[in-house]
Amino acid sequence: MTPTNDPGWFHHAPCGLIATSLEGVILEANDTMLDWTGFSSEQLQGRSFASLLDPGSQLFYETRHAQALPLQGRLNEVALTMIGADGTPLHVLINSTRDSAAGLIRIAVFNASGRIEYERDLLHARRAAESSEARVRVLQEVSRTFGVSASDEDVAHSFAEVARTAFAARDAGVLLLDDDGELALVGGTNPLAGLVSPIVSLRNSPDVVVVDEETATREFPQLATALRATRLAAVSVMPLLDDHRRLGILVCFFGRARRFDDQFFDLQKALGRQASQTLVRVRLQRQLAFLALHDQLTGVANRQLLEQSLAEALEAASARDEPLAVLFLDVDDFKSINDRFGHAVGDMVLVELALRLSAGVRSEDVVGRIGGDEFVAICANADEAAATSIAERILRLTNEPITIAAGQISASVSVGVSMFQPGVHPRPAPEQLLVRADRAMYESKGAGKNRFSFETPLRLLPTDGTA
Repeated sequence: MTPTNDPGWFHHAPCGLIATSLEGVILEANDTMLDWTGFSSEQLQGRSFASLLDPGSQLFYETRHAQALPLQGRLNEVALTMIGADGTPLHVLINSTRDSAAGLIRIAVFNASGRIEYERDLLHARRAAESSEARVRVLQEVSRTFGVSASDEDVAHSFAEVARTAFAARDAGVLLLDDDGELALVGGTNPLAGLVSPIVSLRNSPDVVVVDEETATREFPQLATALRATRLAAVSVMPLLDDHRRLGILVCFFGRARRFDDQFFDLQKALGRQASQTLVRVRLQRQLAFLALHDQLTGVANRQLLEQSLAEALEAASARDEPLAVLFLDVDDFKSINDRFGHAVGDMVLVELALRLSAGVRSEDVVGRIGGDEFVAICANADEAAATSIAERILRLTNEPITIAAGQISASVSVGVSMFQPGVHPRPAPEQLLVRADRAMYESKGAGKNRFSFETPLRLLPTDGTA
């Protein structure tokens, strides 16, 4: 059994994933880990994680990592060297989480070979750039800056500023590909904005490209016109790549003519490689953080995030003297859907209902799956009238037929609503609001299903919301 509800994601994650017992014995490793190490699943299962490491890493892991993890519960970016099945060393960074309740240690393994390559590039740049020590110091400093970057914007702003300083550019901008595959400025500045599309003719090159006004006049007339309009002498464009996948570009803008030597290109490539690796890391960490707080099947908040959101909503309601409504929703006769159509269709119904629940609440409300076929909606600043409107909208949306391969099926939900009004009700604990909403949901079940009920002593409202 994989340590996630989505075995496909587990096995094809862009990093190695390993689950061990609390004693460090490997229980499962994903396909990425097997590909990197060359071991088969059978070869890894049952052996200790420490046995995969070289002697120095093994000593560190057993004497320090294994001692610190039970105390801290989580350790991040621990550098180790693993030995593959063919004896090849693999430089890695690992993030470890200890889950005592589940009896598991979960380990995410990141290939750090690129970092080693970057360090070699940095050494070469240092030796070749004795006359430009300040630039090398900037490159070293950006490694530290990137190490604490938490978002694409952090990386882009740091990268643009460092590049502008390191290459004595008038301006520098980092443009990243958005969801539509278009380049958008994320960090720095782009003085050519509105004059020429983000260096369209140059952005697809796999290497650093430098174009001065003379070259632009000959090969890129539109760019040449833009350079003259902004009094720029040259631009350089460097691709940001994850292997061969494009992430974006760095563009440096130069106000005066200059000589672009090997040192310039080496530094740009080394800096770009580091920025690309950091972008990949922060995106993966963001993805892992999302997965930790969201239901793997439906994508809505999981129980942990719901409990956290409800506690925060109660605190905010008390501080602002605003009403709070909690809706507890249970799919009617969901077992019969599973029995008749199978669990795959049942899962599809849950996904579709989660989408409809999200569409039925307001944009600022939180929808989550608390388990099985039970969902919760947390509606801040919602009085009885607002909660009624939300519940009616949810019932209307969930009553619409759901299309499956065999045709269409009908599903409905029963809804229970609990309320908190500061100054009127004593402040409850978060779990009390859930229990009260759950109890009201069962009143809806008992009254015929496919309807909503407010917790006693508020009256039971029929499906259409009329008295």
